[in-house]
Amino acid sequence: MDLEKLKYPIGKPPYISQATPEARQQWIQEMSRLPSLLEKTLAQLSDEQLDTPYRPGGWSVRQVVHHLADSHLQAFSRLKFVLAEGNTTIKPYDEAAWAALSDSTTLPVAPSLQIIGGLHLRMVHLFQNMSDEDFTKAYHHPGYGKDYSLDAVLALYTWHGKHHLAHITELVKREGW
Repeated sequence: MDLEKLKYPIGKPPYISQATPEARQQWIQEMSRLPSLLEKTLAQLSDEQLDTPYRPGGWSVRQVVHHLADSHLQAFSRLKFVLAEGNTTIKPYDEAAWAALSDSTTLPVAPSLQIIGGLHLRMVHLFQNMSDEDFTKAYHHPGYGKDYSLDAVLALYTWHGKHHLAHITELVKREGW
């Protein structure tokens, strides 16, 4: 097994500073589809399967789903801060520590699927209604020492959803579930 392919089944995350309107529309459409694709994929899995790591040393499927909700909540808040208050510095969070908490390791995935569905509906609405100038607004991520334009945020979180969905779908294929 190629560990790098297991970690990044669709490749590493993109970093773009500016996107075309066509690329934005494609990413917005992909973002809008994630909740239903995720629900469809998870509907067939048992609790035992949800507790299976997607790769050696990786998170369980359950943790991945809860991580998506946590991460996309952060993205939504950051998006709102930038749109409402202008360029800002965000507070990073320890994803691994959050994924190790009991709500991520033991709760059913349904609450996080509801969060993801609602968040994506709201994020898609905001992205669809932003001006070209809005997409140039940015936040600074002190953990990475980078500024992320809202174009970059759209590209990154669209990739992020597809990335973790691929972790799950590839596991399902490998295990023959």
